[in-house]
Amino acid sequence: MTKKERYKFVIEWFQKNMPVAETELHYGNPYELLVAVILSAQCTDKRINMVTPPLFERYPEPQLLAEATFEEVEPFIRSVTFANNKTKHLIGMAKMLVEKYNCIVPDTIEELVELPGVGRKTANVIISVVYGKPGMAVDTHVFRVSERIGLTKDATTPLQTEQQLVANIPSELLPIAHHWLILHGRYICVARSPKCNECGLRPACKFYYTDMRHIFEQ
Repeated sequence: MTKKERYKFVIEWFQKNMPVAETELHYGNPYELLVAVILSAQCTDKRINMVTPPLFERYPEPQLLAEATFEEVEPFIRSVTFANNKTKHLIGMAKMLVEKYNCIVPDTIEELVELPGVGRKTANVIISVVYGKPGMAVDTHVFRVSERIGLTKDATTPLQTEQQLVANIPSELLPIAHHWLILHGRYICVARSPKCNECGLRPACKFYYTDMRHIFEQ
């Protein structure tokens, strides 16, 4: 199967079998999504969705969070990974939103990555989910699934994975394709013991045909 054929199969399968794919983080506006994505780094969406309701109730807008102290914010997110650093990032992010962007979440990668706690992955989530722009956020799921299927080749960094996916997926599909790959990696193509017997992408999957086919055909 050629690369073009593989992408065509994968995209058409997802369009048919996962026509709706969205973030599993709970949020009500761009500011809340930005907070949630910052917190979600190396942590589960389930945990973040447990933590954010009281946090958003106490700090419903950037101004209030910007004025808060570390000691006031940290207890709200103590159960997430790297709580100390994320507390500092949230307060710093809120201050920059207030001082530089008039409390409006920026809509470009370049501006977003200037915010404390915001890397390229988070920035891509914001531009695609909030603003509907073509962005491919690469987390551990996207990185793993793309390589396993064979959508990427010799990609050793998230940026290389992003560049290869962006080059081969139609720009109008990038926002949903990001969620296709995340959800597939979260529930089917899991890190350990991928559920190949449940996966509809097997006909196009390089990993299945090179490493797993003999197991499931016994």
